[in-house]
Amino acid sequence: MGSTYTIVAYGEDRLKLETSVEGAFDEVRRLDNLLSNYKPRSEWSLVNRNAAGGPVRVSREVFDLIAACLDYSRMSDGAFDITVGPLVRTWGFFKGSGRLPHRAEIRTALANVGYRNVILDKENLTVRFAKPGVEIDPGGIGKGYAVDRAAASLREAGIRSALVSAGGSSMYGLGAPPGGGGWKVKIRHPRNPAAVVAELQLRDKSMSTSGTSEKFFVSGGKTYSHIFDPRTGYPAPGMLSVSVSAPRTVDSEAWTKPNFILGKAWASKRLPADLEVFFCEDRTPVTCAWLQ
Repeated sequence: MGSTYTIVAYGEDRLKLETSVEGAFDEVRRLDNLLSNYKPRSEWSLVNRNAAGGPVRVSREVFDLIAACLDYSRMSDGAFDITVGPLVRTWGFFKGSGRLPHRAEIRTALANVGYRNVILDKENLTVRFAKPGVEIDPGGIGKGYAVDRAAASLREAGIRSALVSAGGSSMYGLGAPPGGGGWKVKIRHPRNPAAVVAELQLRDKSMSTSGTSEKFFVSGGKTYSHIFDPRTGYPAPGMLSVSVSAPRTVDSEAWTKPNFILGKAWASKRLPADLEVFFCEDRTPVTCAWLQ
């Protein structure tokens, strides 16, 4: 999934810890083979290749994950959209560092973006695209889902204290480390990584962060990030980073994008009640604060 996964775990039985952690990593590898759009034989890639030609039968796991993505899209007024794949490619962020496309290219890509183009058949577990050119991208949810599954694997193995992290941008704190009330994590300043703008403790809770510093390029003195507004086809302005804390990592990761795109005013009225959000706005000076 283009990320380095790390696990820190505590326990009294070293062999049990090592076996359990390796089992959790095996689960992440399984999901990478299932969900990666970089691997042509993955189930996700199979859908992208064939769903425009007719219904593609998928596993219950993939079906449920795609269905969850469509739910996030509906709840976020379309700001979360797994069909941003054509935009990712057009802007050069798929296997690349980014490029500034022509407006005509963006219009062409945008014509194939829209979560309503993904049609699910719950009874037959099939996925179909409404037209050719549609492509689903797991980048907005795959890491968080894998973190949750790794944490579940540890819990099922009897591990009570662990921190699972995907690239430092999505993490889950299982229980607490010895002598602590939770796993202490820090939110870095989006323009000065040496500075900390917030701290929180994760105890059976997750946190995910999305920001312009993850993937970006500069053209004509302007910075373009990889976080697109799927309604306009352009990188979303106004924010530098957004961190979301939630009971599940799949939720915290998915909700960073709509909050980044739609901002504090939308979040104060529409955000699900069990989420906490920390905004760093693109102002002078940079303004960072929890949503009240």
